[in-house]
Amino acid sequence: MTATETGVDAQVPAAAVAPGLTPLARLKAILGGSAGNLVEWYDWFAYSSFALYFAKHFFPEGDRTAQLMQAAAVFAIGFLARPVGAWLMGLYADRAGRRTALTAAVAMMCLGSFAIAILPDYSVIGPLAPAGLLIARLVQGLSVGGEYGASATYMTEMASRKRRGFWSSFQFVTLILGQLTALMVLILLQNLLSVEQLEAWGWRIPFAIGGVMAVVVFWIRTGLEESASFTNAQAAGAERAKTMMLFLHFPKETAMIFGLTAGGSLAFYAYTTYMQKFLVNTAGFSKDASAAISAAALVVYMFALPLFGWISDHLGRKATLAYTFGMGMLLTYPIMTAISGTTDALIAFALVAGLLIILTGYSSVSAVTKAELFPAHVRALGVALPYATANAVFGGTAEFVALRFKQAGFESGFYIYVSAVMAVALAISLALPDSRRESRILED
Repeated sequence: MTATETGVDAQVPAAAVAPGLTPLARLKAILGGSAGNLVEWYDWFAYSSFALYFAKHFFPEGDRTAQLMQAAAVFAIGFLARPVGAWLMGLYADRAGRRTALTAAVAMMCLGSFAIAILPDYSVIGPLAPAGLLIARLVQGLSVGGEYGASATYMTEMASRKRRGFWSSFQFVTLILGQLTALMVLILLQNLLSVEQLEAWGWRIPFAIGGVMAVVVFWIRTGLEESASFTNAQAAGAERAKTMMLFLHFPKETAMIFGLTAGGSLAFYAYTTYMQKFLVNTAGFSKDASAAISAAALVVYMFALPLFGWISDHLGRKATLAYTFGMGMLLTYPIMTAISGTTDALIAFALVAGLLIILTGYSSVSAVTKAELFPAHVRALGVALPYATANAVFGGTAEFVALRFKQAGFESGFYIYVSAVMAVALAISLALPDSRRESRILED
């Protein structure tokens, strides 16, 4: 059995080792990779941010909760494409390169975003409207599924060993910036357009904006430098990535990523995308107030991410992960209950921001924790596939499950569900190797 078959990186010939990146080149690579990540997640979250306005155009039957549930179901189904995208793009990134995969992913997101922007609604084409919406979301799901693994792998490989947690945290910084940008567009349109205009046609604007942004990033990504980890693995003649490698040679690592992602993704979508609807549908805030509260809390979250990434470089990834899942397990129920009962926007902001600060310990090291578990020749696939699968099962269904609990008159059951899944992730985080001593990323 070869070294690559057992998961041990082949010894890289001295001539194949690329020289270390200069600080400027490293910064350029991180920013270049993260720019595409921003657009990917802007487009992805534009759907959730504007669902309050367009849901009735595609799902005219039932009350507001029923319409939102159908829109959330399409959101969840879109997640089902993410494991497929992660699988295909992960293999592609490990075989053709991280840069090539990142460029392909943003092109697909561009296509899906423009499709939603011009899609006729139910009153024009009937059942073809929700079907078209679903297809566009499936294309975006393929894109985002492929984006995460390639982006997490690329940014982690381009970061320096001593600051890997700090630099790789910018993957989630740009993810949040994408979501925040979607909310800012929402708030801007709420102030420029009337409710009638937003509900009639204004909701299409953010999808058109996302398509244009994706075109710009597609051009930027064609000029990115390939990572040394990939080029060194290719030069060493590493075996081509195969799907079964994950389950035959890395079953423990694959299972760990699945479990960590289950807790982290469920909490993320509960605290962010669902929170906007929770503030309207349960706490009774207006749509405008809900958007403002969510946006302000996300700003706090975004600035906290590099700090926790830096902390992980000193204390290790498992310390910040244990913090998130332990605190989340204990505090999700009381904080969500408090949010549901408050009418004060400042208190609601403080509570939502508190949940996001708890989540930061996971989000800041999500990329680097996963990437450090795999050797270069199978790293993108190893990061992407278990992440996307868990994200589809737990993250993609978060809103739908929450609304089902609400419809059943047992809304607090959702808080218990989130806490229970985070408890499982806590146990996994405690079993992780210490990243300060063990990492399969060989290059600095």
